[in-house]
Amino acid sequence: MTPAASGPATGPRKRGRPARTSASEGPAARDRILTAARGEFAERGYDKTSIRGIAKAAEVDPALVHHYFGTKEQVFEAAIELILAPAMGTPDAVHGSREGAGERMARYMFGIWENPVSRPPMLAVMRSALTNETAAAVLRGMIERRVLLRMAGELDVPSPEFRAQLAAGHLIGIAMLRYVIRMEPIASAAVDDIVAMVGPTIQRYLTES
Repeated sequence: MTPAASGPATGPRKRGRPARTSASEGPAARDRILTAARGEFAERGYDKTSIRGIAKAAEVDPALVHHYFGTKEQVFEAAIELILAPAMGTPDAVHGSREGAGERMARYMFGIWENPVSRPPMLAVMRSALTNETAAAVLRGMIERRVLLRMAGELDVPSPEFRAQLAAGHLIGIAMLRYVIRMEPIASAAVDDIVAMVGPTIQRYLTES
């Protein structure tokens, strides 16, 4: 008679979702994956980041990345939502008094870009969007839903969505010249000087009928 087995049966591991363990699943694992994705996309850009690389950085099975986030595009969307979290408050900067709304918006946006913590990952997202259409589509959709539509809801002007896009486009263009291309003299100009120059233009977009 064959003696009873003393432990669990072993066999070939099935493909797909990895076996559940307290270390590999749950909120902590999901947070590690998201943090790793943020770092990988910020360092390597969209094209050079892979699900396997994210999994390695998070110390999880690649199948777990798919389990929580799905495709690489969906991981990127979750990661840039974390990266762009400070910028999501832009509509709040124009909330309230119409007076000075343009200056508040400009100062808020440049404050994010000037922050040494938030600038590098935002630069990586911008560069990814410039070189990869998938990354551009994800970024475009997020900015539209999370920033521009909310901002338009704060504006009491004709064509508020168009005005919000004009204001955002003006500031993004300056950010590209200053932080990505680093064109002088705008690259080394004082933020207060830039805000003083562009604030009235942004004000016109946001408030003039």
